[in-house]
Amino acid sequence: MRRVAIVLLGLALVTPLAACGKKEKVRAGVEAPARLTTIGVNAYLWRASLDTIGFMPLAQVDSNGGIIITDWYATPQSPNERVKVTIAILDTELRADAIRVTAIRQMLAGTGWIDAPVRAGTVQKLEETILSRARDLRRAQYSG
Repeated sequence: MRRVAIVLLGLALVTPLAACGKKEKVRAGVEAPARLTTIGVNAYLWRASLDTIGFMPLAQVDSNGGIIITDWYATPQSPNERVKVTIAILDTELRADAIRVTAIRQMLAGTGWIDAPVRAGTVQKLEETILSRARDLRRAQYSG
């Protein structure tokens, strides 16, 4: 009886280890992992950030540090207003708190460019757009 108990205990301890080292099979309907880090930060957030602000000129890009800084951008409809955006990716996980966007807005006055408040919701909208795009990229990873 004691021998059976020892064998059962041994099997209980060894069985979970049987799956170690095996590659996980990709199954239809399974999402890609949230942690994709072929660069220094989450690759989905990185690609989504570049896609979202792709129309703006880039001043500095650091994929290992997760920083994207645009140059000043003015729309043809508002040439007397310009904006500069900084995106910081803070984690390797695809999470809402893994991204921080800041924006600076300036208006052209008689003496040159002066700082102006960023419109309410602009930064939040940019963050939401980036997160939505990153989730789409993750879902598309295995849908082929």
